[in-house]
Amino acid sequence: MHSIVADLETASTAELVEAVAAIATHLAHRPAPDSGAACMELAEELARAFDQGEFALAAMIAVVDRTGEMKHWGLPSTQAWLRCRLGMREGRAKERITLARQLPRLERVSKDLATGDLSLGYAATVADAVQRLNDEDCAAAEDILLNAANDGLSAGKVARLGRKIHDLVAEQNGTEKAPEDVQRGYERSWLTLSRSLDGGSYVNGWLNPEDTAILDGKLAPLAKPAGSDDRRDLGERTAAALTAVLSQGHKLTRVTVIANLETLMGSDVPGWLRDGTQIPAEQIRRLALTAGVSPLLLGPDNVPLYLGRAVRIATPGQRHALETQYATCAVRGCEVPGFLCEVDHVDGWVLGNSPTDINKLTLCCGWHNRWKHTHPAQMQITKDRHGRYVYGTLPPDGVERSKRGRWPTGRTPDPGGDNPWDDHHLAA
Repeated sequence: MHSIVADLETASTAELVEAVAAIATHLAHRPAPDSGAACMELAEELARAFDQGEFALAAMIAVVDRTGEMKHWGLPSTQAWLRCRLGMREGRAKERITLARQLPRLERVSKDLATGDLSLGYAATVADAVQRLNDEDCAAAEDILLNAANDGLSAGKVARLGRKIHDLVAEQNGTEKAPEDVQRGYERSWLTLSRSLDGGSYVNGWLNPEDTAILDGKLAPLAKPAGSDDRRDLGERTAAALTAVLSQGHKLTRVTVIANLETLMGSDVPGWLRDGTQIPAEQIRRLALTAGVSPLLLGPDNVPLYLGRAVRIATPGQRHALETQYATCAVRGCEVPGFLCEVDHVDGWVLGNSPTDINKLTLCCGWHNRWKHTHPAQMQITKDRHGRYVYGTLPPDGVERSKRGRWPTGRTPDPGGDNPWDDHHLAA
């Protein structure tokens, strides 16, 4: 059995992390006790230890975030690093970044999280609530939320308090200040879109008075009931009105429907949208005849047809085909949507090695496109089993990772693998 010997007082941070990793490896291979009572007690103690580890992790994330180290590895942001190298989902990555940035302002939260007296759930909730407050109001909000936690409120209820923290701080200070979002006035409306698993989106946001007036002027006339038989509620009518405005009456909207030629000729083979959502064959044939829908026909081996001639700048037909093939930036792990990316000459147009032919083009976000051409030795270019280009970022020259990452140092995962959840595979 591997023994772990470390003087906790004199060991370096690297040695302590190595010891924790070794213990975690052994613990993961130990069966849980048969006693439910024992497991309950051990689970609570283990969770407390994990929360203390989150405090140490937050400190390291803060340094990476502050120094921008991730950019030397071909990752445009701290969030991209956490998602790609630590395997975090989007929400968890954002939570860890917020915690890392806010802990220096949260004295009580930092102390209690480090000693195991406060869970990560409460700490992250407080950090999220204070991120838009100045330092003075931050301290007041911290006291309000931690006192609520000490009174026995769940993390979920504390989070609900956090959403009203501006009002609570104003009440405690005896001032009447509008919430921060309202204080932005005419300058800072905001809107967020969160994709759901079925391909739809949840919309959340806040509009300043001027933008609200514009929205009302556009949507209100269109959101009226279409007649006595219109059974849609106001929310449904408003969504339909917004879609009509964005599409300018569907005149300028392009919906890409991907289908085999056999499907249009009567077969039952389904088609799909660019995000991988399947469309029944019967609906494909109906859509192909609808104004505003642009069918892209695929030949054998999913080779796009009718792509236009080769020129210096990719033709609209070539870009259309590329957006169909690439749901996101070609860099593995980058989630910038393909329709927001730039067309990239795989072998470099400036060097004269890459003609503007469809088999020598891909989509790359603006950040990675520039990074690729300034760090050519750190970009590994391969193809997946569908013939799509996959860009993998390599460590900086002379840097060797001392520990195993999500994949071995110096190479990316096999781009020809059969992982059905690969971002690019979802588009096919």
